[in-house]
Amino acid sequence: MEWIQQLVNGISLGSIYALIALGYTMVYGIIKLINFAHGEVFMIGAFIGFYAIGGWGLSFVPALLLAMAVCAIIGVVIERVAYKRLRNATRIAALITAIGVSLFIQYGVIYIRGAQPEAYPNVLPSKTFEIFGVNISSQSLLILSVSIILMIILQFIVHRTKMGKAMRAVSFDAEAARLMGINVDRTISFTFAIGSALAGAAGVIFGTYYTKIDPLMGVIPGLKAFVAAVLGGIGIIPGAMVGGLVLGVVETVVSAFGYSLWRDAAAFIILILILIFKPSGLFGKNTREKV
Repeated sequence: MEWIQQLVNGISLGSIYALIALGYTMVYGIIKLINFAHGEVFMIGAFIGFYAIGGWGLSFVPALLLAMAVCAIIGVVIERVAYKRLRNATRIAALITAIGVSLFIQYGVIYIRGAQPEAYPNVLPSKTFEIFGVNISSQSLLILSVSIILMIILQFIVHRTKMGKAMRAVSFDAEAARLMGINVDRTISFTFAIGSALAGAAGVIFGTYYTKIDPLMGVIPGLKAFVAAVLGGIGIIPGAMVGGLVLGVVETVVSAFGYSLWRDAAAFIILILILIFKPSGLFGKNTREKV
């Protein structure tokens, strides 16, 4: 029974990774850019939720929606200011810029508010339900439910809306999409907005679940979400979801075996194994690329 409980905890953690990984995979699918500043958007979302709940007295859902809205705007600003002019540049130039944006946001937040960590306000009811003999916390169920709802909404946007069709067209061939009358710049900005909104939601959920946040909190979850995106197949939305869930379960299982100090290492061991044996990821297909 304890294993079922650990599995639920792993899926809850994995759903947070999945929400962050979706931003990585959507941006890469559109403009082939690994946005390493994405973890810092996640961090900003956590702080917006913290101030909204602790300072303004908002409940969980309004704080979540506010963090998503602000992070969506921040994501668009980052794309317009830092990445738009680099679309035809080399990938290494865009990658270095992404790392620079990441450091700028981290230390900008430290300059504004200091580096001290904060304890997240307890806004969710802390109850325990017994399901088939397994004790599951209400927080885990709520986090999992919110994450699933957001992923379903994302799938609806991508597959059932006009902007979603534009995103898929730009991902397939940006120049052909432009010739067909699609506003590529607006589509890319919309992709950054959606991905950043999901990262903001993940930040609020993470803060509520783990109760501690700080300006450098986005580094490790951001890297793990990148591993999840690679695991599922970078650029493939269902792959990011599955990759995040698998990674969360693996980390929880490693901790359950008594190797909690190795839980962070487990993610990068998975990354190494994937790059060696299946570089395209679980859902990806091998493609030839001219060098």
